[in-house]
Amino acid sequence: MEKWFESLKLGFYQTFILDNNYQYFVKGIGVTLTVTIFALILGVALGVVLAIIRSAHDQQAGKHKNPVLGILNTLAKIYLTVIRGTPMMVQLLIMWFVVWASARSTDSNLIKCAILTFGLNSAAYVAEIIRSGIMSIDAGQMEAGRSLGLSYYATMKCIIIPQAFKNVLPALGNEMIALIKETSIVTVIGLKDLTKGAMIIQGKTFQAFVPFIAIAAIYLFMVMMLTWMMGKLERRMRASDHR
Repeated sequence: MEKWFESLKLGFYQTFILDNNYQYFVKGIGVTLTVTIFALILGVALGVVLAIIRSAHDQQAGKHKNPVLGILNTLAKIYLTVIRGTPMMVQLLIMWFVVWASARSTDSNLIKCAILTFGLNSAAYVAEIIRSGIMSIDAGQMEAGRSLGLSYYATMKCIIIPQAFKNVLPALGNEMIALIKETSIVTVIGLKDLTKGAMIIQGKTFQAFVPFIAIAAIYLFMVMMLTWMMGKLERRMRASDHR
């Protein structure tokens, strides 16, 4: 037992204290959060647009379908099929080694590539989540908005989307949690996130236990904080319904 404790102390020293190795974790957290936050913003923005296109197409009357909307819906379905049908790691590799093949391998370019890839991937899942929320709203809500003189866009923005957002908030929270964990695969393109930081420390010190347990604990803490914030937001929104 004493030998194991001494080994743990040595592992802690080499992982955090020696050569200021803790900085790998600090910088890694910054990279992970940067990619997650901006990818989430991109994913939600694009996902809402895709959800509106798909739900608008589905709600059209049989004989009066808009051909432009039909084309956009077909493109959206192809996009969703491709993104959801291919592995996230493969998409990241294609984005960096094919689409960004001519870009210099700098931290800035790597982060931009990761944000774009994760944002486009997240958008496909967010789109279906939002669309399910929109379709769950009674059709009378749309008719009521249009009868008041609101345009389709204004009705969606002011009446439908806010209600749909409340309905799908737990599912969106799960997507955020999945996104923050999936960012760990950016190591395959050389981006120095949390996971890459632990791998560098493990390569320097030949200590695997402490570095990898440490990043597992950090990811767990970030997920718990996100879960807590989402729970608080849900309670606030439920309370606003009773005012």
